[in-house]
Amino acid sequence: MFCYQCEQTTHSKAKGIGCQTAEGVCGKDATTADLQDLMTYSIKGIAQYAKLARELGHTDNEADVFILYGLFTTLTNVNFNADRFVELIAEAKVVRDRLRAAYEHAAVEQNVPIETPEGPAVWEPSTVKAGLLLQVDQAAIDKDLDTVGEDIVGLRAMMLYGLKGVAAYCYHAHVLGYQDEEVFERIEKALDLLANEPTDAELLLGGSLEVGSINLKVMELLDAANTGRFGAQEAGAARTSAVKGKAILVSGHDMQDLYDLLEQTKDMGINIYTHGEMLPAHAYPKLKAYPHLIGNYGTAWQNQHAEFAAFPGAIIMTSNCLIEPQDSYKDRIFTAGPVGWAGIPHLEHGDFTLAIEAAKKAEGFAEDEEETSLTVGFGRHTVLSVADKVVEAVKNGDISHFFVVGGCDGAAPGRNYYTELVEETPDDTVVLTLGCGKYRFNDQDLGDIGGIPRLLDVGQCNDTYSAIQIALALAKEFDCGVNDLPLSYMVSWFEQKAVAVLLSLLSLGIKGIHLGPTLPGFLTPNLLNILVETFDIRPNGVASEDLAKALGKEAA
Repeated sequence: MFCYQCEQTTHSKAKGIGCQTAEGVCGKDATTADLQDLMTYSIKGIAQYAKLARELGHTDNEADVFILYGLFTTLTNVNFNADRFVELIAEAKVVRDRLRAAYEHAAVEQNVPIETPEGPAVWEPSTVKAGLLLQVDQAAIDKDLDTVGEDIVGLRAMMLYGLKGVAAYCYHAHVLGYQDEEVFERIEKALDLLANEPTDAELLLGGSLEVGSINLKVMELLDAANTGRFGAQEAGAARTSAVKGKAILVSGHDMQDLYDLLEQTKDMGINIYTHGEMLPAHAYPKLKAYPHLIGNYGTAWQNQHAEFAAFPGAIIMTSNCLIEPQDSYKDRIFTAGPVGWAGIPHLEHGDFTLAIEAAKKAEGFAEDEEETSLTVGFGRHTVLSVADKVVEAVKNGDISHFFVVGGCDGAAPGRNYYTELVEETPDDTVVLTLGCGKYRFNDQDLGDIGGIPRLLDVGQCNDTYSAIQIALALAKEFDCGVNDLPLSYMVSWFEQKAVAVLLSLLSLGIKGIHLGPTLPGFLTPNLLNILVETFDIRPNGVASEDLAKALGKEAA
């Protein structure tokens, strides 16, 4: 296997960057990794024919959604079930061939010459796992490294990994009943470009920025989906201590799964806890209206072994961030959506009966713990409702600087950088945070500035859209560009959603982004130089020094 799509990938002086062993750092074995590469290759083939068919007026929503779902399953810490990928690759061939037939029929009907794409569009996958593994060479991310060089491979990877993040966010929106034909079209065009294995660096860099632009649209769509289904975020507190009684823990990102579970557990005497990126659920009116959405348990995804083992109830892993389940809780953890692990029960069609029954059998919490809480709910609607106060505070000199400190958390060394950074921010600065990286510091009491909390939890990683809208609104108020604001972006990346978000920020022309704790493995020295020169990307240094530099300039 070869994989360097996430921050925790191997960095070896002897072997270079990338997991190249029998098992990746994430726990994904080589068989699953190879099958995921083939799955991605299959999806490119679907996109090739989806693009051609769309140009002739034929669309296939089932195929569009399959592209999203299929790419989602290949993200870091999502699906580790090799047998599932054998099934998905077979399904992908059926979808592709259906699109090819529809395209060719439309071409004949419209008297248009039939195009014959190559590569993934004509690949014939084996029907068995052993046969598929003999075909993997054509799908490996670095298959032509020796001929095109590491920079082109890295640019292709950046674009592809960004698209994986886009697909995940887009699938979240789809599950909530929101989708956009323009988004489908742009995703398919981007995948078609990659299917043709381009070697032009400028074309690929432009393609990556296009992916960022697509993601902006998708994050807007997901924002509309979350607020449309569950109401605009409201500032409030999420309990972080246990309450006596039976319990179910929901981790991942999927608000629809949480809603369905809340509905199915009404009046059962089972308390529902969120975990990780599900914390913002406590800010949505329609979700927090359920009295048995009792609180948030635990912290970020990388701590789940200890936290899940200690949780005395059932556990549901939605969408992503799964780590290999331990024996201590294997009999009470369940997967949903694109998530999978061999031997772990998978909940289909929003039916949580198995998890509910497991919760009833489990011990539950024996007693109430002393109440503690975290403040949540500072999405764009909340912040912009007091925009006049914020603007006045800036004009009066009460607020000197804003920091967006957000992104993914992880287990790799260096992430205490964000704790140190936030702790050292001056009393006249405001920190907006999002993603699970906030667990490094969201229990800190930073006080307030004229009633405005200094630490504002904007939400999930996709709520970067809210942070962007807040920045744009401030820029409008001050009649300046975003890069002219006293605003610094301190981004912690981990996996492909974070790549998509980073590309979105770059597509907006935002400069001076601090990125860490380590740089993406696919960013070669040459590519890093391009990003530094073009966008002033700033690799993390020492927290105190980076903070001083940010505060010493009008714009970061």
